[in-house]
Amino acid sequence: MNITQEQWWSQAQEDENAVILDVRTEDECNRGMIPGAKNIDIYKGQGFIYEVEELDKTKNYYVYCQAGMRSAKACSVMEQLGFATTYNLVGGMSEWDGPVVLPE
Repeated sequence: MNITQEQWWSQAQEDENAVILDVRTEDECNRGMIPGAKNIDIYKGQGFIYEVEELDKTKNYYVYCQAGMRSAKACSVMEQLGFATTYNLVGGMSEWDGPVVLPE
């Protein structure tokens, strides 16, 4: 499900079952991430599938990338793998004006 930045962030903050998932490359993440995000690079192909399969399918996933296209694809893949709830951040980091942190 595609949702706007305002909905995505406020909903993620209020959701006790939320996981923020960044599907960008390591280089992109090094320029800044949304606080609390877990990174799994969708460009890893089958490696992405393996890592996503390890995640708790009962959680609600708030997914983002740089522009919103890869994260939309990631949401679709996750739904096919049995994840009940995924939210795609429309516009991704290119339009993000919320908090940003550097990866640890």
